[in-house]
Amino acid sequence: MNHQRKFAVLACLLVFITVSINCVYAQVIPIKSQIDKLATSVEGKVVKWRRDFHQNPELGNRETRTAGIIAAHLHALGIEVQTGVGKTGVVGILKGGKPGPVVALRADMDGLPVTERVDLPFKSMVTTEYNNQQTGVMHACGHDTHVAMLMGAAEVLASMKSELKGTVKFIFQPAEEGAPVGEEGGAQLMVKEGVLENPKVDAIFGLHINSQTEVGTIKYRPGATMAAVDQYAIKIRGKQTHGAAPWSGVDPIVTGAQVIMGLQTIVSRNVVLTDNAAVVTVGAFHSGIRQNIIPEESNMIGTIRTFSPEAQQLVHRRINEIASGIATSAGAKADVKIDIMYPVTYNDPALTDKMVPTLEAMAGKDNIKLTPAQTGAEDFSFYQQKVPGFFYFLGGMTKGKKVADAAPHHTPDFQIDESCFTLGVRSLCHLTVDYMEQKNKK
Repeated sequence: MNHQRKFAVLACLLVFITVSINCVYAQVIPIKSQIDKLATSVEGKVVKWRRDFHQNPELGNRETRTAGIIAAHLHALGIEVQTGVGKTGVVGILKGGKPGPVVALRADMDGLPVTERVDLPFKSMVTTEYNNQQTGVMHACGHDTHVAMLMGAAEVLASMKSELKGTVKFIFQPAEEGAPVGEEGGAQLMVKEGVLENPKVDAIFGLHINSQTEVGTIKYRPGATMAAVDQYAIKIRGKQTHGAAPWSGVDPIVTGAQVIMGLQTIVSRNVVLTDNAAVVTVGAFHSGIRQNIIPEESNMIGTIRTFSPEAQQLVHRRINEIASGIATSAGAKADVKIDIMYPVTYNDPALTDKMVPTLEAMAGKDNIKLTPAQTGAEDFSFYQQKVPGFFYFLGGMTKGKKVADAAPHHTPDFQIDESCFTLGVRSLCHLTVDYMEQKNKK
């Protein structure tokens, strides 16, 4: 009898342990399978949304139609919606069924003043006036795909709301490419208006499509990932005179040309290239209106890219010194103006280390690759200044295609293979769920 009782007790204990293990397993493993299944089921919607946004692009701070579609979708999912954040931004707040951290997911909404050349059924035919010039408007950087994938992720996560161990904040951001002249915008304005507060965000994730990385591949980098970007303008003031008597004046064109050549020595002779990369580019140079007049002034504008505050300060100082010194030596005067734009896109190393295994488990270790730092810039960096952030790159180039044949971003021939969208949706959802799981274990 004692043996029978002991056996019964052991059997009950075994059942209890088995049920407990299965409950834990059910909380972790099936939710990921559920994500994958739901991400596949919404793929058609994501493609449809993306094509609609692609055909109807809007420039920064003007994304009213895009924002309206996003807000309506989030409302339909039962997500709390805030509109008009940072001009035209939309924020959705999804409170999970269980307590936990707040995870933010971000997508940018704006198009570019580019006339599309790709022959697609949903090609953009939108035109506008930009900087006093008539131009087309195109999603030439893939922001249409970012919006569509985040809308898909919102639908997936909303459908498993009761299982989420925390809150998800969906940030649909305007003007990543920069606000119109005289306006504020982008991530900086959204942060200023409190997008990372109420509820306070613990971590933020964002992805960027890449037209020259194969579908199925995800690239990332810990630490400095994309460059800080600044812009500068230099005005050289000389003395106007007849083109036949240059000795009677001070030539701002020759002086400006010497300044341009001098600026090239900053990277080659001043920046410690073993520690940092940097770029100083002159993008435009204008002076004069007639062949036989030496004008009074010349003007140049350009961009600066750096990966550390020290390199940024060095480059700024040397631009001022070189322009002023060369101008003074020629009897001219240089007026230098430098505007700080975006800080370095910096992936928090600890957060990156924790989340890369999530991507490897989801997409296969061989498909998750370390990437060199990029001299392009991203205003996602403003969020990362306030909270830990992880920004990664999703392959959008057709498999087997040569990189040389894939048009880069910001060009009229830019194109994305839509088969990458499901992986994008899955990655956003898996990162969210895994981050919540890790934080709740502490």
